[in-house]
Amino acid sequence: MKKDETPRSRPVTPANDNEIAPDPIAIDAALSRIAEVIGRHIAREHIRATKAANDNESNGTNPNR
Repeated sequence: MKKDETPRSRPVTPANDNEIAPDPIAIDAALSRIAEVIGRHIAREHIRATKAANDNESNGTNPNR
């Protein structure tokens, strides 16, 4: 396929070029919230894995054989 060599009437700009200056405080808050959620998810997975490996009853006795 041949590349189109016709000149463009306007320069090409990205579709998401909003020309808005990002707010560093809002970005920091959003990233902190995402990190908290990821941390909680990892902790829950770790707790589930630990509980799954435990075969003792909740009252401290071993299960019946």
